[in-house]
Amino acid sequence: MGNIGEIQEEIERWVSPSPALPSTGTASMPLSLNHLSFLCKSVAESVKFYYDVLGFVLIKRPSSFKFEGAWLFNYGISIHLLESDRAPTKKSKINPKDNHISFQCPDMNLVIKKLEEKGVEYVTAVVEEGGVTVDQLFFHDPDGYMVEICNCQNLPVLPLSACPIKLPTTNGKMASSEINGREAQLGAAMLCGSCLCDDGQPGGGHDGYFNMRIQEE
Repeated sequence: MGNIGEIQEEIERWVSPSPALPSTGTASMPLSLNHLSFLCKSVAESVKFYYDVLGFVLIKRPSSFKFEGAWLFNYGISIHLLESDRAPTKKSKINPKDNHISFQCPDMNLVIKKLEEKGVEYVTAVVEEGGVTVDQLFFHDPDGYMVEICNCQNLPVLPLSACPIKLPTTNGKMASSEINGREAQLGAAMLCGSCLCDDGQPGGGHDGYFNMRIQEE
């Protein structure tokens, strides 16, 4: 890790708007997720999986399509399946760090019961953050695409400006020891993922969109 100046430059590089972007930014674009599209070896087998295991239902797709496929819908999104010899080879090991789609569900025991009834192999993981616990289940569809189901609604969605920045220590000393005082205000935010502020409450004690604290350990 570099000195405090290099750290600050890296932070600002991530949060500063790119001059190549239009002045309106992407925040004003009325976007919503429409569908996911997967190549599959057998449309029938994949449809059965998404219907039986995840509760998706078949919907009409354009009759002008001259290739094998199917459209399914539920939970506000569609899954488009295209039958192809180019579908990936199913992986034998379930790796939660692989690409995946994720659904949230408040009743994880119900999900486990469903997976076991259908004979679907799965692995579990637990995320703990600021006293909040999130349970995760990961499993493969017939072509090896990974699906996650979690109770992620337990984890608050926070703007980065609500998260304190803690700099790394070097041999027990702060890398920012040259900074006067215990705290310095940065006009930037670090990509830190979902987190809780140091008072245990989402956004507590932090005002302003880019008002972040650097704290000593």
